[in-house]
Amino acid sequence: MSNLVPLHAPGHSNVDYEMRVDMDRLRAYRLDRAKRSLESSECGAFLLFDFYNIRYTTQTWIGGALGDKMTRYALLTRDGEPMLWDFGSAVRHHQLYSPWLKPENNHPGMLGMRGAVAPSAGLMESAVREIKALLVEAGVADLPVGVDIVEPPFLFEMQRQGLRVVDAQQLMLDARVIKSIDEIMLLNQAAAMVDGVYQDIVDVLKPGIRENEIVALANKRLYELGSDQVEAVNAISGDRCNPHPHNFTDRIIRPGDQAFFDIIHSFNGYRTCYYRTFAVGSATNSQRDAYKKAREWMDAAIDVVKAGVGTDDIARVWPKATDFGFADELAAFGLQFGHGLGLGLHERPIISRLNSLDNPVEIKAGMVFALETYCPASDGFSAARIEEEIVVAENGVHVLTRFPAQELFIANQY
Repeated sequence: MSNLVPLHAPGHSNVDYEMRVDMDRLRAYRLDRAKRSLESSECGAFLLFDFYNIRYTTQTWIGGALGDKMTRYALLTRDGEPMLWDFGSAVRHHQLYSPWLKPENNHPGMLGMRGAVAPSAGLMESAVREIKALLVEAGVADLPVGVDIVEPPFLFEMQRQGLRVVDAQQLMLDARVIKSIDEIMLLNQAAAMVDGVYQDIVDVLKPGIRENEIVALANKRLYELGSDQVEAVNAISGDRCNPHPHNFTDRIIRPGDQAFFDIIHSFNGYRTCYYRTFAVGSATNSQRDAYKKAREWMDAAIDVVKAGVGTDDIARVWPKATDFGFADELAAFGLQFGHGLGLGLHERPIISRLNSLDNPVEIKAGMVFALETYCPASDGFSAARIEEEIVVAENGVHVLTRFPAQELFIANQY
């Protein structure tokens, strides 16, 4: 990897003396990728409800509170510019501060807040009527409409009004899979923030602190550093490590505990998924052995990654589910695991023995994904969890996650 050009993680502010993230270039790249995907499909338009697809095509964001309400949507036609339907005064805000969207392409939208307003109120009917008129105007009403995610009543209304609906999520995920230089820089900046948070965590990871206090610390520091959304912080310690519960509690951390954390946040929309495992004060042979195996599985996977290999080649180096205590690959899914990173937490490629052996995907330069390994310890309750974020280059790979993880890190050693 020594011949790779270093990836930059510059300061977050725009300055006149360094070339940093070029937001105009980022916006143009994402819209072009979405348009190319649309043009290569049978669709006349994409109608997008997925928050990440909306951000990718319209370059707008109004916060996580509305992320699951299914009230924002965007329309992209073959020869048209993106159109957005948004919540309340956000429309006026976009008109003032998002000049890449034509003012007339910002519309107020309200579909019912996941059924809180019943479909019988007519909001969905009028919205579909408006969308259909725009499709007729664009000359694509006779072509299928690609939709990513949708509420059943809205889908039924589209069909009732004569629109043929097909899946656009596959097409949008294909568009998003190859990251630009600006996307990679944002992912690297997001990872650098977590590097620092892990230093804060190991400084306070002592007996008497609780899992939820670590979560609070991580949230505070990430927002201070400029995070725009802390999606989740897993904090798992002691006898909660095996089986892995994927959450946190108010458990008090004790001497000799093994503890692992996953920090999931975004900077300018670009996410991290970043596990690290620590021993508190001291470590047993059982804990060290588990960590060594998890690290070996991780290094074996990284060694395989290069442009042109298949996700099946990566998945094969990981142990079978039955080798570490699970009945089958479905029961163990997510433990020996890889997933794309971008505006979404789980993008392409998804790498596991469950899906990759029979349905492999080719690894390409410009992909960014996280690799995760997990090994339960022989003591029956401890476990090791490691995750590294990988950028695939033409001539190698970059690892974005820098906090030390080659050996089991003992925090505040006795």
